[in-house]
Amino acid sequence: MSLNQVFNIAGSGMSAQSLRLNTVASNIANAETVSSSVDQTYRARNPLFATVFSEQQGMGQGSLFQPHDEAGQGVQVLGIVESDAELQMRYDPNHPMANEEGYIFMPNVNVMEEMANMMAASRAYQTNVELMNTAKTLMQRVLTLGQ
Repeated sequence: MSLNQVFNIAGSGMSAQSLRLNTVASNIANAETVSSSVDQTYRARNPLFATVFSEQQGMGQGSLFQPHDEAGQGVQVLGIVESDAELQMRYDPNHPMANEEGYIFMPNVNVMEEMANMMAASRAYQTNVELMNTAKTLMQRVLTLGQ
């Protein structure tokens, strides 16, 4: 793996964590929304990530890996999935959104869990930024070796 690939890998991680932060923000923004039916109720959303692998081809590339080993090449977002956790149902017959039986439906968003996800995504994003800065510093130092 060349030092240039570090930027691609860290960039894909930053992009994935940015999407994660956006879904967390959407979940928190809709945590207190109310609806009168299960079908119309907001459900918590979470991104689904996968590691992108690149198979090393042959021994002549100077790879530290065996010919059939795989090296990580970044993160890929496979999609955003809705949570299948049970929705909150409350009896509130005076609410304007109550159904005929007097129930309202609340999203399955746990705000504390979302805040923890937000902190984890923010720290992962920050780690990727620091990784890119370190790689940039290393490349600059390599260029000054010949002086």
